[in-house]
Parts: sequence; structure tokens; C-alpha cells
Amino acid sequence: MGMALTSCTPPAKGSAMFDLGEAEIEFGIGIHGEPGRQRMSLKSADEMTEMLALSIIEDSAYSRTVREWDEDKAEWTELEITDPPFQKSDRILAFVNSMGGTPLSELYIVYRKLAQICEQKGLEIVRSLIGPYITSLEMQGCSITLLKMNDELIKFWDAPVKTPALRWGL
Repeated sequence: MGMALTSCTPPAKGSAMFDLGEAEIEFGIGIHGEPGRQRMSLKSADEMTEMLALSIIEDSAYSRTVREWDEDKAEWTELEITDPPFQKSDRILAFVNSMGGTPLSELYIVYRKLAQICEQKGLEIVRSLIGPYITSLEMQGCSITLLKMNDELIKFWDAPVKTPALRWGL
């Protein structure tokens, strides 16, 4: 779930994806810079973090439809996938992402509040990632992603990674 303080300007378009007033924010933005689901007045970092986090944590089961190639039938099939809601004692990975124009110091302010909320809700942050990993050019804002973890996912996460964007465990 993301929020923006400013829009981004894709070179192909040459203008902002959406316009915001000086004291407005866009809540529920798309990761590619698309407008959000709600426009509201500017709020503090703690208030925004709480809105973002609770919209994920308190959401009912998340369902989506995905297309998968069926090799036997040689056709696409649609599958309905539902993730169960978060529960107390869930172990999670917390990902706080800059939309491109938000400095790391501000992301740590968001993470601080996110960690407090997760603790209050009984969620254990077992791994975290904070930084500008999936950006929308120069957009100022952030996104929060929470992923349920189990022993297998933690093992995979902790495995050595050597890519241009991520490196650890080497």
C-alpha cells in the first residue's frame, strides 16, 4: 500500500501523472505512479504510516485472479487465489519502499512507526527491507509491503544474494 506527496513525470508523457495541491496527499497509489484510491489533506508521517499499515493488517482476506498457462490444455486458465488475513503471532517481512524522491532517513521514520504498530498487533517482524527498491521516478512518497514468513521463506530470504540491486550473505 502506497502514498504520494507528489506525482512523477514520465519522460514519454512529459507531464505529471496527477496533480496534487500543496497540502494534499494521494493514498493507495499504484507502484508505477498511477493515482491513488483517495486524496486527502496532508498528515504526519506517523498518521500516514498508521493508515498504510492498518489498511494492510486489518484488511480481510486478500483475493486476486491470476492467469496461468496450462501446458496440457495449451491455454490460459484463471485462478482465484486468496491470502488469509494477518493473525497475532504471524512472522512477517516488513518492506518500506521509497517511491523515488523520499530520502532514507524519512523511510526509517516510517519503519519506526510500522514496527510499533506491528508489535501492538502481535506481528513479529523477522526481516525488513528499507530503501528505494521499486520507484516511480522522482515521486515523493513511500509504500509498505508486509509478507507472511515461515521457516522456509526465512531460509530463502537469508540465502546469499548477489544482484545489481541486492547483496547480502556473501
